[in-house]
Amino acid sequence: MTSAGEERDGMGRDGPWWWERRRSAALDVGLGVVSAAECAVEGVPFAHEAGIPVVFGVLFGIVVGATLVLRRRWPIAVVLVAIAVTPAAMGFLLAVVGLYTLASSDVPRRITAILASMSLAGTFVVMYMRTRGDVEADGTLVIVLSVFVAVALTVPPVLLGLYIGARRRLMESLHERADSLERELSLLADRAEERAEWARTEERTRIAREMHDVVAHRVSLMVVHAAALEAVAAKDPVKAVRNAALVGDMGRQALTELREMLGVLRAESPKPASASLAPMAPMAPAVILEDGPSIRELEALVGQSRAAGMVVELDVRGECPGCPAEVEQTAYRVVQEALTNCHKHAPGAKVVVRLAHREREVAMQVENGPCDGKAAEPGLPSGGNGLVGMRERVLGLGGVFVSGPTERGGFKVSAVLPSEHR
Repeated sequence: MTSAGEERDGMGRDGPWWWERRRSAALDVGLGVVSAAECAVEGVPFAHEAGIPVVFGVLFGIVVGATLVLRRRWPIAVVLVAIAVTPAAMGFLLAVVGLYTLASSDVPRRITAILASMSLAGTFVVMYMRTRGDVEADGTLVIVLSVFVAVALTVPPVLLGLYIGARRRLMESLHERADSLERELSLLADRAEERAEWARTEERTRIAREMHDVVAHRVSLMVVHAAALEAVAAKDPVKAVRNAALVGDMGRQALTELREMLGVLRAESPKPASASLAPMAPMAPAVILEDGPSIRELEALVGQSRAAGMVVELDVRGECPGCPAEVEQTAYRVVQEALTNCHKHAPGAKVVVRLAHREREVAMQVENGPCDGKAAEPGLPSGGNGLVGMRERVLGLGGVFVSGPTERGGFKVSAVLPSEHR
């Protein structure tokens, strides 16, 4: 909040009683002293005309003039006092300053107009009566002179007060708007920081998910082949050579996919600043590689698992209509991760991979039976992120994901993706 706003809230107040500042109090007291002195001087002829002692006239003038000190607190009362003593021909400073204060205050304009009209009429009548009795002149001249004096003592202070009041209200409005904008900017800055933190967290999650999908499957197959290589190295050198070649191919494929993914991450252009204020999406899809895997490569993916010793059946139904790249890559990654989990947790189990192309969606299911108990555990570590990553990928494209154990003791992963990304 600005200093002006603090003063309006009372934090910048340093004046006594109803004054906000000491200089305002000093100004009003000074004007009250001058007004009291003026009215005291004008009280002498008033006492002679009224036939009262001069002391009473002077005291009356001092009291009347001193009411100007109250102009900020009770402007209506000050103007009423000035109008009341107009017949006594005193309080000209009181009337002028009182009308100015009244017009510049927050008093309704209707009351200001009524009191200004009363002051104008009273001044005109008093000037007309005194001028007609003291000066031998034409009646029209007396009226013109009275109107001029009445207007001169009433209209300028009222107009000046209206102008100063309007300017003060405008400045207060601008200060309030500045304070409001300052608060809004502070809120927007906090919100932008929250968005940036959310974006950083989401980006880390996306990178971790993609790294997991790219590395886990390839490395899992490499571990399986390495174990087989160790087992047959002495008995069957030809098969050992073949397994070694497969391990090399798997490593090269993993490196290739990692390079592609890192290239996409480095090539991503920074988002504009306004994007940090956009509404947060519930789920962000993973990084999409232009030359990434597709549904048509599932046969090769299944073949790799078969080469590692897994019994895998692939059942494809319907014709592939040509889905968006993100849909095809997500479908591939779901099947890939499901097969990786089968290598980790269900060695020797039979696996069935089903893929169905429907009118506006692609459905896939990977189901494994119970372990046969003959195959050795590959000893692959599991971080528990595979199913979470698959769910995030599918939900990020507006699909449906279901996973869980089957009645026969196996495990099933099912996903349905819209063929047109929403």
